[in-house]
Amino acid sequence: MASTARAPHSTTVPRGSSGSSGSSGSSVSGESGGIGGSLTVPQGAALSVGAVLGTGVITLPALAADVAGPASLVAWAALVVLSVPLASTFAALGARHPDRGGVSTYVRQAFGERAAAAVGWCFYWAVPVGAPPASMMAGGYVANVVGGGRTTTAVVAAALVLGTGAMNLVGLRFSGRAQLALASVLALLMLATMAVALPHGTTASLTPFAPHGWAAVGTAAAVLVWGFAGWEAVASLAGDYRHPGRDVPRSTAVAVGVVGVLYLGLAATSILVLGPAAGRSRAPLSDLLALTLGEQARVVTAVVAVLLTVGAMNAYFAGGSRLGAALARDGALPAWLARGHEAGEVPRRSVLVVTASSLVSLTVAVVLDLGLAPLMLLATGCFTLVYVLGTAAALRLLPRGSGVWWTALVANASVCALLVLNGVHALWALGVAALALLYRSGAARQPRLAQRSGVVR
Repeated sequence: MASTARAPHSTTVPRGSSGSSGSSGSSVSGESGGIGGSLTVPQGAALSVGAVLGTGVITLPALAADVAGPASLVAWAALVVLSVPLASTFAALGARHPDRGGVSTYVRQAFGERAAAAVGWCFYWAVPVGAPPASMMAGGYVANVVGGGRTTTAVVAAALVLGTGAMNLVGLRFSGRAQLALASVLALLMLATMAVALPHGTTASLTPFAPHGWAAVGTAAAVLVWGFAGWEAVASLAGDYRHPGRDVPRSTAVAVGVVGVLYLGLAATSILVLGPAAGRSRAPLSDLLALTLGEQARVVTAVVAVLLTVGAMNAYFAGGSRLGAALARDGALPAWLARGHEAGEVPRRSVLVVTASSLVSLTVAVVLDLGLAPLMLLATGCFTLVYVLGTAAALRLLPRGSGVWWTALVANASVCALLVLNGVHALWALGVAALALLYRSGAARQPRLAQRSGVVR
């Protein structure tokens, strides 16, 4: 879960991404003013990379290899290629309509308040299904060091969920600079892992290339959306650039290149070095480093995994809870969820909802031994639907027939295909969006009914 994006009225919300996601989970809150800000191309590229890189990368290479074997590299490459039109579309929106509201603003402009509410609901309810697998990834790294298997993983995951909820209840948040620093640590760890482990790889690990059939590549791609969620943050940052029209496309191009190299490089290293064991690894970064640096490397990667997860989950919970309060304030969720937040207080009720629902999801996953993939697919379904709506909005807002419009069309067709590949898990995202539309319609109808009946509110 890698990303953070912008909710209605500039509320910071997650992606990992994934925040995230992605995704993901670096805070990309602009710390530099509004339109005509001070953000440079290198800074913007760094923030965009940080928005996409997240907790998923510490486990995604193994999950994808387990689903599709070496053919998972095709899924990785496909997601990198998809990132080009997707990120370019949001960059074009940000350059032409710089606004801190991001994708939600564009959906509102194109399709109205109800569609914007659906985007908000997708982000909000992606947190309870996205936080448990993120915490379980860190738990897997701890279990890899201290032992205990599933029990250790579950205990660490529950502690992270409860601890993150408690941090947000008292108003403790990671700054944007701290989030960016954590993403930088992750990028350096990925580079170090590739540098020391790749020389030990062999092309013999690539056979059989597609042990589970080519259809498994599509399933792997749906899971990998977790690691690529976050490109919508490009549009949210546009207002912070000195020259949005010129700098947003440049920084986006740099970010896509960096993310592509890091993801493809690490995935290829995992398969070439670990071979068939790559799909069974609970801590692929630890396994790769341990091969060359010794067992003590597992402790280092476990600490890094926990810190990254705490930072990402803090962003999820902080952004998600504030998004819930903002949606409640605007009538898209029950009003009691926003009480107290208008006075600048922590939205404690929303934090409690996010924490409690995350614990429920985690408990279900542990009791039923679901593994990481099912919950990740539920979360990536929400991210993918947001991208479907965001790129559809671009088709209405960008100049029809222009180069950027055709780019948006390619992006929209691609994310629609990803939503189909998400399979039955996409029903969660579609159900959340449908409930948002129903709730918004009902909330809009109540004042009219009260007015007709003479009730004064």
